[in-house]
Amino acid sequence: MPASILIVDDQESLRHFVERALTDEGYSVRTAGDGAKAVQEFQSEIPDLALLDLRLPDTTGIDLLARFKAEVPELPVIMMTAFGEIETAVEAMKLGAFDFLTKPVNLEQVKLIVEKALESVRMWRELEHHRRQGRDQFSRDFVRGSSPKIQQVYDTIDKVAGSDSTTVLITGESGTGKQIIANLIHAQSPRGKKPFLEVNCAAIPRELLESELFGHERGAFTDARTQKQGLLELADGGTLFLDEVGELPLNLQVKLLTVLESMTFRRVGGTRDIKVDVRIVSATNQDLEQMVANGGFREDLYYRLMVVPIRMPSLRERREDVVLLASHFIHDFSKTFHKRFQRLSEEAKRKLLEYPWPGNIRELRNVCERTVLLEDGDIVEADQLRLGNPDAAARSGGLLQSLQRIMVEGIVDPEGVPFEKLIADIERGLIIRAAETAGWNQSRTAEILGIKRDKLRYRMKIHDLHESATIEA
Repeated sequence: MPASILIVDDQESLRHFVERALTDEGYSVRTAGDGAKAVQEFQSEIPDLALLDLRLPDTTGIDLLARFKAEVPELPVIMMTAFGEIETAVEAMKLGAFDFLTKPVNLEQVKLIVEKALESVRMWRELEHHRRQGRDQFSRDFVRGSSPKIQQVYDTIDKVAGSDSTTVLITGESGTGKQIIANLIHAQSPRGKKPFLEVNCAAIPRELLESELFGHERGAFTDARTQKQGLLELADGGTLFLDEVGELPLNLQVKLLTVLESMTFRRVGGTRDIKVDVRIVSATNQDLEQMVANGGFREDLYYRLMVVPIRMPSLRERREDVVLLASHFIHDFSKTFHKRFQRLSEEAKRKLLEYPWPGNIRELRNVCERTVLLEDGDIVEADQLRLGNPDAAARSGGLLQSLQRIMVEGIVDPEGVPFEKLIADIERGLIIRAAETAGWNQSRTAEILGIKRDKLRYRMKIHDLHESATIEA
């Protein structure tokens, strides 16, 4: 069903102009020329988004904004204003408007802001839906277990969730469920009905990360054609999750520290302090304390972020949970793929328990998904579980740790660096990951890696790679 939009403006020509453009984009559009008609349309069918003029014959856009938001707090509202009324439009944003447009409106700008607003509310509703499903189904399924170490994590979550402003730093290896824990903290807190937004600080180019977090004013830089709200503003009242926080550049660490100390910030290119109420939850698989010692992370920010530290144990540290987790994943994927699998054989359980799981719960989940999808039967047998070589996987984890310590933390182990071995393992691992993604199609694998097929075949021959290959060290 197309998103519904209500346009309220007393200029008939502008209403039809914008209506036609948005209808062509596939939206369902209704219009109103005054406040009374707007309220009537709103009450007959609540729209997914409203475009409101600031000045109307019988009321103001501010009054309509307040009325609409009182009934539907998550409704995205975009204000339309003449150039001389920008100050009023900014005031409207303080009252909950998503953004504003200046007249004469630019259709491309209208389409862009409408799309952003609808995407923002879609994300919010999706998270709200997950929250209503309950914490067991939403979060604990991924990190469930009965081991003392994971129970200790749950106990900490229960305590910290009650305090809705305390910062939390979640540490642990990749794949241990740090993001899920952040979700769980938010869902159980008084902020649970407000937005939960996240950003992976390692996934966004550094030159774009500042704008993503803090937003920017129109004209702040070459491509800043419109004003943009950053994640800090969009998460107001809720939680902002900073994944891979150790990748945050030093200049942005200073700005984040200011937010934590005063709950104010300025958009890129802005001169006005913006007040927000946001809980910051961070996560990292790096040793931030060592990064502080090496000058790669600010000490004052480090202590601000880790008021409450939560360390996620690796799957190797909670082996008693491996079979429980695997059984749960097998059951879930059997329902998803309409398979008959009911349980794991004793030999399959032993095989799972003997494997070191360098990829932690994420790897276990992927193994279970692949097994259910590709195999058949009532019982999962050991030979149906495609795992890596246990010794090789364990060594691989150590090599990757060495690489992280060298590249990120600037530490070289006293016993030296197995340079050629490390590089060969990285190359082998990259080829395997790409090949698995491509279903072992060599042309597609070469395309993913950005190399010619002949070179790929040559490298695969060197590493003795075939479809049954595993990541070794």
